[in-house]
Amino acid sequence: MKFALCLLTLCILAVTSFAQEHPAITATPNSVYVGADGKFEAAPDTAVLQFNVSVQDDSAQSAYEHASKNVEQVRQVLRANGIEPKAATIGFFSVQPAYEYKNGKQKPIGYRVTANVTLKLKDFSKIGPITGQLAEANVSESQTLNYTLENIDEAKNKAVEDAYRRARNSADALARASGRTVGELSYASVDTFENQRIPVPRMARAMAAAPNATPAPAEEFTPQNVTVTAHVNALFNLK
Repeated sequence: MKFALCLLTLCILAVTSFAQEHPAITATPNSVYVGADGKFEAAPDTAVLQFNVSVQDDSAQSAYEHASKNVEQVRQVLRANGIEPKAATIGFFSVQPAYEYKNGKQKPIGYRVTANVTLKLKDFSKIGPITGQLAEANVSESQTLNYTLENIDEAKNKAVEDAYRRARNSADALARASGRTVGELSYASVDTFENQRIPVPRMARAMAAAPNATPAPAEEFTPQNVTVTAHVNALFNLK
């Protein structure tokens, strides 16, 4: 009997502890609990250009020197477009042996030096010249362009306002159907989300083969808007 009482007490404590970790909102009498989604679309304010500098040579020293020359060309391209090299960031830098597998055996064939560079641009007119000149210099194996919204707080607020309006409209409709009116807000919770796009890499060497008169792939197109969504749960008192 004592064991059963102890077990029951532990179960009650466990349930209480779980309820404290995951609080639930219980609608009180004369109230209405609604939820709604909202969104806001904003033009991106930042272009993120990523590219790799990767070279392979017989020795680590020669591969390092070759990579250094390619990176110096990158610096020259940036300066030619009015951008200080320090505006770009290095994501990673590696020097690794390269192997060839033949007849089930591993054979060293040289060393590969790889560096990943990220450049954020506020002036979108620089994207075409920079990507084209990097391709012409043939110093990058791939280029990836993505657009983002760094000043996102205002967009989040707009999405929350849209979600709240939708929630309030639902509450008003339900109240009217029952012959009541909506009073003051008693409780609300908010979640916001930003849509994530997967950037598509473009081969720099393929771009370099295009005629000089051809516009860069990103030119004359409008960057896709960034969509911010919000979900609002709201508890209103009823009059």
